Amino acid sequence: MLEHLLHEAAQTLGLLAEIAVVLVVAWGAAEALFKTLRHVLSSRNDLAVRREIWLGFAAWILLALEFALAADIIRTAVAPTWQDIGMLGAIAAIRTVLNWFLAKDITHFAEPKAHKG
Repeated sequence: MLEHLLHEAAQTLGLLAEIAVVLVVAWGAAEALFKTLRHVLSSRNDLAVRREIWLGFAAWILLALEFALAADIIRTAVAPTWQDIGMLGAIAAIRTVLNWFLAKDITHFAEPKAHKG
C-alpha cells in the first residue's frame, strides 16, 4: 500500500518536473524569438547581440535538461528494475554529456574576448 502511494507520488512529481521542462523551454524559446525579432528589425548585424541571445537560450535549455533529468530520477526512485536502472543510467549519461558541453560552450562564449594589440 505505501509503496503504491509512493510510486504514484513519484509519477506525479515526475510529471510536474516534465511540465517544468516544457515551460522552461517554451519561455526560453519565446524570449529568444522576441530578442531575435527585435534584433532583425533593428537592421543591425551585431554578432555580440546574437551571441547574447544564444547564451540566454542555451542557459534556459541547460535548466530544462536538469529538470528532465530530475523527472527521470524521481520516476525511477521507487522500486526500480534493473532495466529501469540501466535506462536511467543511459539517459543520465547522455543528458550529463549534453549539459557538460552546453555549459562549456556557455562559459567559452560568455567570456569577453581579450583584445589583441
